[in-house]
Amino acid sequence: MRLTRYTDFAMRVLLYLGRQPERLSPIAEIAGAYAISKNHLMKVVNDLVNAGYLESVRGRHGGIRLARPPEEINVGALIRHTEDSFDLVDCGSCLIAPACGLTSVLDEALQAFLRVLDGYSLADVLARRGDFSHLLRTVADPVGASTTMPRQERSECVSPQYDSRKV
Repeated sequence: MRLTRYTDFAMRVLLYLGRQPERLSPIAEIAGAYAISKNHLMKVVNDLVNAGYLESVRGRHGGIRLARPPEEINVGALIRHTEDSFDLVDCGSCLIAPACGLTSVLDEALQAFLRVLDGYSLADVLARRGDFSHLLRTVADPVGASTTMPRQERSECVSPQYDSRKV
């Protein structure tokens, strides 16, 4: 089973925000932390806001944050929301599909995969391996202290003229 980049980005956003659920974080900050495209992230964030996973606050001091506590965000439900298809193989074009036993085995495996994910909340995932903050390319910590990112690179990430194609 391979999840899409879209789902990967969605999980990254939730993990980032789940570290400090009440704090508003700009999308550019999250994109910079993971060194991923701000434009792609905006699409994912918009979907997560519309689905009720995130809350968006507009304005100069705006940003995004979790719309509910990490304990109430189910990983399995999120994966189902962000994935378009769970077809492990394209059985529809196969000549032996009507008589093949592999289809039911793969369906059973997929259901087991989703059942495991259903057993975890965002809080469970966050607690599972400890703090990962030191691994992120953060622009600033919650109180605004500078990080290990070079000064020039930090200023590019927070600049109003930030060009996401550079990421």
